[in-house]
Amino acid sequence: MAASELYTKYARVWIPDVEEVWKSAELTKDYRHGDGVLQLQLEDGKELEYKLDPKTNNLPHLRNPDILVGENDLTALSYLHEPAVLHNLKVRFMDSKLIYTYCGIVLVAINPYETLPIYGTDIINAYSGQNMGDMDPHIFAVAEEAYKQMARDERNQSIIVSGESGAGKTVSAKYAMRYFATVSGSASEANVEEKVLASNPIMESIGNAKTTRNDNSSRFGKYIEIGFDKKYHIIGANMRTYLLEKSRVVFQADEERNYHIFYQLCASGHLPEFKALKLGKADDFHYTKQGRNPVIDGIDDAKEMSTTRNAFTLLGVNESYQLGLFQILASILHLGNVEVKDRDSDSSIIPPNNGHLSVFCELMGVTYQDMSHWLCHKKLKTATETYIKPIPKLQAINARDALAKHIYAKLFNWIVDHVNKALHSSVKQHSFIGVLDIYGFETFEINSFEQFCINYANEKLQQQFNMHVFKLEQEEYMREQIPWTLIDFYDNQPCINLIEAKMGILDLLDEECKMPKGSDDSWAQKLYNTHLKTCALFEKPRMSNKAFIIQHFADKVEYQCDGFLEKNKDTVNEEQIHVLKASKFDLLVELFQDEEKARSPTGAVPATGGRTRLSVKPDKNKGGQASKEHKKTVGLQVKDYPRLFSLLFGVFDPKRAVQQLRACGVLETIRISAAGFPSRWTYQEFFSRYRVLMKQKDVLTDRKMTCKNVLEKLVQDQDKYQFGKTKIFFRAGQVAYLEKLRADKLRAACIRIQKTIRCWLARKKYLRMKHAATTIQRYVRGYQARCLAKFLRRTRAAIVIQKYQRMYVQRTCYKRKQAAALVMQCILRAYMARQLYKLLREHKTIIIQKMVRGWLARQWYKRTLKAIVYLQCCIRRMRAKRELKKLKIEARSVEHFKKLNIGMENKIMQLQRRIDDQNKDNRALSERLNSLENSHAAESERLRVELTRLRGAEEDAKNNANKVTSLLEELERLRKDLQNTQKEKKAIEDWAKTYQEEMEKMISELKEQNHLLKNEKNDLNRLIQEQGQQWTEKMQRALKEETQQLEYDLNEERSRYQNLLTEHLRLEEKYDDLKEEITFAVNVPKPGHRRTDSTHSSNESEYTYNSEFAESEEGTRGGEDVSKAILDMSLFLKLQKRVSELEQEKQSLQNELDRREEQFQRARARDDEEHKKARSAELEYESLKRQELESENKKLKHDLNEMRQSLRGSAEAGSAAPGSPAYTVLLDQLNASNEELEVRKEEVLILRSQLVSQREAMQHKETMTEPLPYIEDVQKLTDAKEISQAYMGLKETNRSPFPDYHKLNEDGELWLVYEGLKETNRLLESQLQAQRRSHENEVEVLRGELQSVKEENNRQQQLLAQNLQLPPEARIEASLQHEITRLTNENLELHSDDPKEYKAYRISMLRRMVDLMEQLEKQDKTVRKLKKQLKVFAKKINDLEGGQMDVSPGQTTDEPVHPVNIPRREKDFQGMLEYKKEDELKLVKNLILELKPRGVAVNLIPGLPAYVLFMCLRHADYINDDQKVRSLLTSIINSIKKILKKRGDDFETVSFWLSNTCRFLHCLKQYSGDEQFMKHNTSKQNDHCLSNFDLAEYRQVLSDLAIQIYQQLIKCMENILQPMIVSGMLEHETIQGVSGVKPTGLRKRTSSIADEGTYTLDSIIRQLNSFHSIMCQHGTDPELIKQVVKQQFYIIGAVTLNNLLLRKDMCSWSKGMQIRYNVSQLEEWLRDKNLMTCGAKETLEPLIQAAQLLQVKKKTDEDAEAICSMCNSLSTAQIVKVLNLYTPVNAFEERVSVLFIRTIQTRLRDRKESPQLLMDTKVIYPVTFPFNPSSLALETIQIPSSLNVGFLTRV
Repeated sequence: MAASELYTKYARVWIPDVEEVWKSAELTKDYRHGDGVLQLQLEDGKELEYKLDPKTNNLPHLRNPDILVGENDLTALSYLHEPAVLHNLKVRFMDSKLIYTYCGIVLVAINPYETLPIYGTDIINAYSGQNMGDMDPHIFAVAEEAYKQMARDERNQSIIVSGESGAGKTVSAKYAMRYFATVSGSASEANVEEKVLASNPIMESIGNAKTTRNDNSSRFGKYIEIGFDKKYHIIGANMRTYLLEKSRVVFQADEERNYHIFYQLCASGHLPEFKALKLGKADDFHYTKQGRNPVIDGIDDAKEMSTTRNAFTLLGVNESYQLGLFQILASILHLGNVEVKDRDSDSSIIPPNNGHLSVFCELMGVTYQDMSHWLCHKKLKTATETYIKPIPKLQAINARDALAKHIYAKLFNWIVDHVNKALHSSVKQHSFIGVLDIYGFETFEINSFEQFCINYANEKLQQQFNMHVFKLEQEEYMREQIPWTLIDFYDNQPCINLIEAKMGILDLLDEECKMPKGSDDSWAQKLYNTHLKTCALFEKPRMSNKAFIIQHFADKVEYQCDGFLEKNKDTVNEEQIHVLKASKFDLLVELFQDEEKARSPTGAVPATGGRTRLSVKPDKNKGGQASKEHKKTVGLQVKDYPRLFSLLFGVFDPKRAVQQLRACGVLETIRISAAGFPSRWTYQEFFSRYRVLMKQKDVLTDRKMTCKNVLEKLVQDQDKYQFGKTKIFFRAGQVAYLEKLRADKLRAACIRIQKTIRCWLARKKYLRMKHAATTIQRYVRGYQARCLAKFLRRTRAAIVIQKYQRMYVQRTCYKRKQAAALVMQCILRAYMARQLYKLLREHKTIIIQKMVRGWLARQWYKRTLKAIVYLQCCIRRMRAKRELKKLKIEARSVEHFKKLNIGMENKIMQLQRRIDDQNKDNRALSERLNSLENSHAAESERLRVELTRLRGAEEDAKNNANKVTSLLEELERLRKDLQNTQKEKKAIEDWAKTYQEEMEKMISELKEQNHLLKNEKNDLNRLIQEQGQQWTEKMQRALKEETQQLEYDLNEERSRYQNLLTEHLRLEEKYDDLKEEITFAVNVPKPGHRRTDSTHSSNESEYTYNSEFAESEEGTRGGEDVSKAILDMSLFLKLQKRVSELEQEKQSLQNELDRREEQFQRARARDDEEHKKARSAELEYESLKRQELESENKKLKHDLNEMRQSLRGSAEAGSAAPGSPAYTVLLDQLNASNEELEVRKEEVLILRSQLVSQREAMQHKETMTEPLPYIEDVQKLTDAKEISQAYMGLKETNRSPFPDYHKLNEDGELWLVYEGLKETNRLLESQLQAQRRSHENEVEVLRGELQSVKEENNRQQQLLAQNLQLPPEARIEASLQHEITRLTNENLELHSDDPKEYKAYRISMLRRMVDLMEQLEKQDKTVRKLKKQLKVFAKKINDLEGGQMDVSPGQTTDEPVHPVNIPRREKDFQGMLEYKKEDELKLVKNLILELKPRGVAVNLIPGLPAYVLFMCLRHADYINDDQKVRSLLTSIINSIKKILKKRGDDFETVSFWLSNTCRFLHCLKQYSGDEQFMKHNTSKQNDHCLSNFDLAEYRQVLSDLAIQIYQQLIKCMENILQPMIVSGMLEHETIQGVSGVKPTGLRKRTSSIADEGTYTLDSIIRQLNSFHSIMCQHGTDPELIKQVVKQQFYIIGAVTLNNLLLRKDMCSWSKGMQIRYNVSQLEEWLRDKNLMTCGAKETLEPLIQAAQLLQVKKKTDEDAEAICSMCNSLSTAQIVKVLNLYTPVNAFEERVSVLFIRTIQTRLRDRKESPQLLMDTKVIYPVTFPFNPSSLALETIQIPSSLNVGFLTRV
């Protein structure tokens, strides 16, 4: 077709770009032939003029339609070119998070640099047995294809893994090998697959290293052949290695490391076994520190060393060999540290006693002198003589490094050989799969010999690959019988000839190596001279004479010649090898024992003077048979191998991506495919897709002719397509053209539909609006008329109403005014009466106050006068004594003063008499104070000291005459103080009045608060009720959850037990198979090819029997049939006993655990109690500090509690009324509160007065004239409180308004002191009394608290006793109610104290209640769980089944019993059948082994064999023959097992014997004599119960057998349904025309297995009907049928969902509709069969939600919220996977944006769920067998002759 038809406006193209390689643009103008410029618009809106090349006039690449972007196979793209491939990979990796993509037979993998959950066992199981095109691209799909072709075609296969460093080649190879190990299993008991996988750590440690691009880069190529036997089980493996990078041992670039093993060795140098190696850190050795980065983040080298050693051990390398290997590796490190110095310009020397060389020689077992000598010398041989020549330092260092590389290479090969020996198997290998892991094409800034070898190997691989792809294309065309021409593809044979042909690069390199003076420069000149002008693929750089360029298939690469010769020679000094061979180290000698053979096969000495080398070029002299066999093997490997290439994109880099696509040959594959017919459709697919382009007359019955006719009309150029036998082949771009025509047709149809619909909608809207307008007008006019009539009626009514209303208002106003006047008169008269009363009351009160105050003033005056007189006497007496003492001294010392002072004697005598009088007075006062000294000795002593001081003060006063003046001044000051005191008294009285008003206000506030408390009490009651309801609901939910948990635990235990039975059955079958195989090995013919179930080895039960049972089982297989059967039963009983013992042990351990937990709980409770005590002590200490202020609050709280209790007690009587108990208590509390307020007021007044007194005392102290003696005496007082009290008493005496100082003796100070002492004593007594009262109050409070604690204890004991008598549920509710009541009381008390504190306390209490409830629930759950376990493990499964036998009699009617004509029974028939002992085998044979289920199920009673066998068993029990009973039961069980083993794949047989086994089990229960099984029996049936034997243990054995049969039934059913599910539920279009078919790639049409037939949903439903009818015919229990159906639907849902999650082509809107329709059909089937309650519908819920997810809108945040709430049965990984895989089928759909997927992930972040992506399809729900008694009487059963049991006699 013309370019103008494709390059039209809005067509999208690709244009080159420097940064992004290719950039998308859109044409803004049609292209016409001859135009030199294209008008383009980039995606960012920028306009661009793209100029075409005038020479070629090539147009830019067209972009594929969006519907084709993101395809699984690149060959499905219509336009196959580089930008299309790059964009498809980018979309899959960046948007859909898919790292695998097919490209024909190539699997392209992108390294995401993170661990993805797509390699689990469930993924392996999903890909196992699937065709390669049916599932999304995956490494497992490639491995499965290779395994399948090997098994089917019996041809060896190979997988090539190639790519640059860091691309993930090694990991991909490991995943492939793990897949083979999982799906095939091992044929021996040595677990060969584990050894194959265990070789990876060893090879990675010795062959992998850190590079700048990869932390674990493989620096060698390896080819692993995994061997299989005839059954395609792994039997062994063999490994070959290539291109080991030996130069890395001695040199590493920056940011790189040496091989991992060296760093692992250094990290483990501290271990005892490595001490002798004298290792240090990696930075200490030259060979490990050159990269300057010895540590890899996240890698523990010591741990990796342990892994490596374990792998060595697993592969059979013992500890001594391992230490030997590590010893050689350590010696290599020490050899690298050997320092060589220059002796002169032509020689070098190693200094003597070099430490590292000494260690090297010691570890290697060689002499120091020999090694140091030959490291610096070399031997030259001529024809006649031998010379020893020294070498310079540089050559010596090179020789040292060459020796290290040679030793490492030998060690590497030795390890590989031993790995191969460990993987080798003695079983003959039938076939193998090879995995080649090799470097991809490499190009760096500096490319040397290593890159040359790698690229040469890739050239050879690419040649083989191109030929293979071309051959596949050729075979496809021939198979479809279409004419084809030779495709011109790139052949890289010229490049290979340039490298390996005669006079090629390698040939010239070998020749130059043989030259004595050959150098890199001379070799480069030879290359220039030979190839520069003769070969177009060889070029010379312009600016270099030491490099050359080769045009490889991927790119041009410039190689530097430096080092080529040296690396190609790989020379090692022969004398150094001789020194190593002479070592005493056995392992080292073993490494070099084949050196002669490797160096010179003919025995001749090389011409290079004793040097050995290994050439890259193959030796042509070694052709012969080996080369021929190698070519044959390679031909077989390459013939049908899938190839996998790994690309390195951590973050998608277009440049590196294109480079790797070119290097790996992917683009070449695309080019070969594009050269032919890359797009291929079957006729049916083409018809379904492009039916819209056909007219009705074009559609014929023959689809092929229809497609031909349509294509001839649509595409004029017949060369653009070809018709094959089954497919249509299109040239590149034709599918895009057809898609464009289809989109245009659909767009035009949409426009026409939209036009018509919009016209119809507009007309409908207009008619609707017109009708609405007329309707509105009609109703509005009617409404207006009604409104007018209504208005008139209301106006009349309003007038009447106003008349009567106004009259009423006036009358009401008059009455209100009259009442107000009366009230005002009443109030006024009452007020006047109160005023008169108040006036009289105040007058009388003033008179009383006047008299009392006068009396008080007089009393105070008398006390003050008396005290002053007394103090004056004391002071004057003291002064007189002092004066007398002075005079006496003066009289004694100076006699002449007597003469001078004769007149003074009389005065002295007078003074003496006065002193005597004062002494008398003092004695009297002392006698008066004796009574005080008895109780207050300390106070008396202080008074004596004060008295002494006062005497001294008196003497001083006598000596100082001016003291009187100061006293007068003091008196004046006291008068002023008195006036101030009076003023203060008045102020205090005013304050008291104010305080009284405040108290009254406070009382009113308390009343209001009381009202608020009442309201809050009501709120609390309501809250308590709500909390009670909440707790009740919570308990109900907890009970429901606990029930669900118990059911889950029960199902888990059942599943575990049933898995054990499955394992037992598998072991029995395996043992029988092995026995038969051994017995009949000679007679069995050679089996043909048969593909085994690839999931067999990976899906075995996770439970295994213990060794005791296995050994006993093997020991019981050798006897006769009968004895063997008996032993089997004994084994089963042993197993049962063993299980019970294990469960008892488990129970004891559980009890021990509970005991420990209880101890821990008690210890924690004790700690909490101690903490509470400590805290309570602190609180008590704090409360003591605030005791005086809080005592009132406590009392109020106590009173308030009494009031509340009284109110609660009288709540039934309604609100409290005057005279009621509640009202009385309230009034009493109010009065008590008022009294307390008065007391508080008095206390405040006292405190005020004390403070004033203290202030005055301090002022008085400051104004004293002689402060120092007074202060000294005061400081002698020990208690500051006593000082303040003394001064207070002293100052109280100074408050007299009328002091009379004239009555005091002299100054009156002694009397003042005396009165102060009396007041002090009085205050002390009052304080003591107050303390006594407070102590008594505290004692009373403590007694009350003790009494309340006793009462609480008694109540708790009573409650505990009551709770113990209640059931567990009622016990919990009672405890909760009690706890709520207690917390409510505490809340009320606390709220009365402090609302804020109450609020915090309430929150803490609620939390505490929640914690207590949770602990209670946990303990209750634990108790119930232990009880349940005890019940299960004590009574076994029988009790569980017996617990479920409570079925209503109506359930028995559901049993599908066919109507049978039962004749009248004989009178003497007791429902028993007698048989002889020798007829037992005949009985079992006729009733079990040779019985055909179909005839019995159709014509006879369901379960008839079970009834017959039970009647025979009844007779054996009747005659009390235990041997006969045991033998019969054992024969029955073993015969059923035998028939199931023989015909276990027949669903009808398995269903028949499941039904009969259950019926036999029910008969054993029904006639066992147990009361629980006899409820539904008739009296006659009860008479037929077993009388002599208890067969409970055999019931358990039969129950286990029924479980085995059920699991066999499920497996049989699964095998039948499995092939139908995917085709019927996903692939088949139940609703025709809804889902469109997208173009498919090469992978879809190269499926290795052809379709065997298409299954539909009807096929599945027919199969389900067949299953259901068969089970009903066999009389299977209805409950058992429900369980089977539930399992069937689970398998259907799980398989369908798993395939949906792994198939991108199935995730579309239309497919979601198909799935929902299919599910609805299955639900309809359930309704028809009355099975909606069996739980089968719930198993389909994940599939339903996945289908809904495909159909819902996926754009906004509201959509994300809806998806998160809708998909509750899907995991987060499954939801994200479906959204990533969602693919539009039509151009009108949109993809899911990455932002929306991230929003979903953010919203689902908090989900706690399993990260597993796929559902486990092997899950089998635990089965139960509810007891279903039979109403059929045994004596009425007639035995037909067709059963051939005529030897039975009716009894």
